[in-house]
Amino acid sequence: MSRFERVRARLRRAYESGREAVRAGRAEAPAVAEDRGVASPVSPGPVAAPSATVVGAQSPASMHNSTASRDDADVPHALRIAAAWSWRLIVIGVVTWALLKIVGTISIVIIPLAVALLLSALLAPAVGWLLRARFPRSLATAVVLVGGLAAVVGTLTLVVNEFIQGVPELSEKSSQGVRQIQNWLKTGPLHLSDSQLDRYIDEGQAWVNGNTEKFTSGALSTATTLAEVLTGAILVLFATFFFLRDGSNIWRFLVRLLPVAARWKVDDAGRASWATLGAYVRATVLVAFIDAVGIGVFLVIFDVPFAFPLAALVFLGAFIPIVGATLSGGVAVLVALVDSGPVTALIILGVVIGVQQVEGHLLQPLIMGRAVAIHPLAVIIGIAAGVVLAGITGALVAVPLIAVLNTAVRRLAARTVPDTPPDAVVVASQAP
Repeated sequence: MSRFERVRARLRRAYESGREAVRAGRAEAPAVAEDRGVASPVSPGPVAAPSATVVGAQSPASMHNSTASRDDADVPHALRIAAAWSWRLIVIGVVTWALLKIVGTISIVIIPLAVALLLSALLAPAVGWLLRARFPRSLATAVVLVGGLAAVVGTLTLVVNEFIQGVPELSEKSSQGVRQIQNWLKTGPLHLSDSQLDRYIDEGQAWVNGNTEKFTSGALSTATTLAEVLTGAILVLFATFFFLRDGSNIWRFLVRLLPVAARWKVDDAGRASWATLGAYVRATVLVAFIDAVGIGVFLVIFDVPFAFPLAALVFLGAFIPIVGATLSGGVAVLVALVDSGPVTALIILGVVIGVQQVEGHLLQPLIMGRAVAIHPLAVIIGIAAGVVLAGITGALVAVPLIAVLNTAVRRLAARTVPDTPPDAVVVASQAP
């Protein structure tokens, strides 16, 4: 017998002797407990009679199930609940503040990735069509991305050219409009004198001069440099390309990083959120196009200058729900006021209000549907928070982010178990 086998035999004998000792101790425990009058798991029950009195024993403290000591039991229940909520809210607030600081620090990366996700959700159906037409995935992605980029560049070129051509005429009519307003202030119901007009103009100019530095510093703090813009644009293009081509693989990789028990739930919530984001982006593009066409047609009918740039502005503004199209429509009203007078401006104002009513009461519920329905108060708060945190980009991203989080939280909070994927292999373990 080798030395290893002798050591193994000794360990085996020690293990067997230990087990025999444990069995003997368990067999003797009930008998010893009965002889000593002590309650045991086999013979539970009070040692003394119910009427017996134990000298020197204290009455047990009356404690709630949620308390761990007498001190906690003396604290009112409502105060304990408030304290428990308070420290949990403090922890959540600290974590949220830390996340916001991190996002603010790497915003040059976060913002392009968010824009790339929105573009990917918008262009994903086109890539799917080309894939069904037997295009290679990389080629389909490149064709869609280049086509979308060409459409954006062409539209911006037309807008800029038309705006440059019409600026001199609009400047001349703006001066005429300002003189008309001054005459109306003199001869109208206000009856302002020249000295009052001059004083108000001087006060307005002094206010602008006094706040120029504030406006300039705020613009410089929120606007990025040319290098950052170019870096962000390149990152958007590359991220959009890889999201469109390898989005499913990237998502599966991220899901595999989670615990096994949480993978299916998170995968179900993520896919539902992606469907919500795609529905939101496509519906927003359609609604924005209808708004731009509706307002642009009336601008052409009433011969308002910059009809196409103003329609493009309305289209871009419609991506900020509720307030975006209204503000961009207000610019069209001001141009109509300067160029064609108050009557045309009032008509354009009525058109803008009518289009907004149709959008809010017909297009949004019909096109968006219940899948991405968000309460208007949540939309307003989200837009305000986005503007404060990230400016115009934050306003664009806030509402789709709220829609995605709404869907994800609902799916994660649901008690239903996601369906088993058709390609899943379930391995059943044998009972021990």
